Amino acid sequence: MESSHQNTSIAMNQIQDALENSSIAALTEQAIALLERLIQTQSFSSEEEGTAKLIEAWFETKNIPYERENNNIWAYNKHFSDEKPTILLNSHHDTVKPNGNYTNDPFDAFTKDGKLYGLGSNDAGGCLVSLIATFTYLYECEDMQYNLVMTATAEEESSGPLGLKSILKHLKNVSFGIVGEPTLMQLAIAEKGLLVLDVSIKGTASHAAHPNDDNSIYNALPVIDWFQQYEFEKDSEVLGKVKMTVTQVSAGNQHNVVPSHCDLVVDIRVNDKYGNQEVLDIVRDAMPANVTVTPRSLHLQSSSIPKEHPIVLSGIQLGRSTYGSPTLSDQSVLSCPSLKLGPGDSTRSHSADEYIYVDEIKQGIALYIQIIEGIL
Repeated sequence: MESSHQNTSIAMNQIQDALENSSIAALTEQAIALLERLIQTQSFSSEEEGTAKLIEAWFETKNIPYERENNNIWAYNKHFSDEKPTILLNSHHDTVKPNGNYTNDPFDAFTKDGKLYGLGSNDAGGCLVSLIATFTYLYECEDMQYNLVMTATAEEESSGPLGLKSILKHLKNVSFGIVGEPTLMQLAIAEKGLLVLDVSIKGTASHAAHPNDDNSIYNALPVIDWFQQYEFEKDSEVLGKVKMTVTQVSAGNQHNVVPSHCDLVVDIRVNDKYGNQEVLDIVRDAMPANVTVTPRSLHLQSSSIPKEHPIVLSGIQLGRSTYGSPTLSDQSVLSCPSLKLGPGDSTRSHSADEYIYVDEIKQGIALYIQIIEGIL
């Protein structure tokens, strides 16, 4: 117990030292100013041109060469070596559209009671500018064991085709990734994948006044029950069970006609013990002949990184805890091990009057630097 307390005290001292470092402090203030400009610039998924220009301007001001494809921007550390593995630092600069419950102007970046308000402040602007500041701080470091590549990417919120996945082919020697999403700077070492299924149950159309033993709606009832009751055999220590939920039911268009089909939408959150194709095969094998199952995509896979990985151990030494995340991020398109980590709180994402604490950003930058330096 005493040793654990000593480790926590050492970790807090290290973080405080980073916060008091003049170079880090200056970058932090610049990062917060960048976040304010990002908030003020509309960047809905597939409409990120304005925020892409702001990120380009950061790298240009810092004399850091960068590349761009569509609205994705990436840059390597100054002393990049083809002989070394690379750490991917990634976060996104697109946002969802503001919901109707906002009481503030979603594009008005203002600070009140220590909170920086505005659309995308928490998801994932705070993470993005914190990683950019971290990368900039480490950009000129020599004799590192790893390269660094910073990617500021588009279309994360829509899982679009022109986001992170579209530029992976250009990235060199990626060994593992840190994906910036709001986790209260705790270590999300696994993330559930997403499989959305369109399920159609056939029947025989008829007039409602006549006998019909093949009503598609009645045929759907045992199918819905199966999705509710079925349990996959393999549980994950970090992510728990695979979770299936019927979220939409649709059938018929008038009161006196028995419909020929009843359609379901099923949301499946997949743990790291299964691939999406494997889950799809299990579902299809369980369905009767009158049911068709069509996946909307198979690419949003679960992800994880071993608890014994050096980057995870570095975070643990700094007092961070590990957990499994039920929410989806750009980790789903990565084939390498990845860790989700960032300032802010996931429960604020997509909420009205979104905000992030300014101190979360300050501590986030300090922690990112300390965690990464712990393995460099």
